[in-house]
Amino acid sequence: MEGSKENKTATIKKYQRGKTDTGSCEVQIALLTSRINELTEHSKIHPKDRHSRRGLIRMVEKRKKLLAYLESENPESYKKLIGQLELRK
Repeated sequence: MEGSKENKTATIKKYQRGKTDTGSCEVQIALLTSRINELTEHSKIHPKDRHSRRGLIRMVEKRKKLLAYLESENPESYKKLIGQLELRK
């Protein structure tokens, strides 16, 4: 968790469309992916933590919905984002 604010701003700057963009689909998906990766590591260390697991599942479902929306609206951006985040093989 140390330095998470810096990681968040770096992620936003990397995936934003414009200079002031902080809420586009790409940014939201990237932020959710970084948080999901953190919680996945937490779940490996603490397997009985059901509350964090529930939050993790909710984040995965939200990311799934955002990815479906982005794929229907802008397929090129979807493919680019999937490649950058290494979500699919």
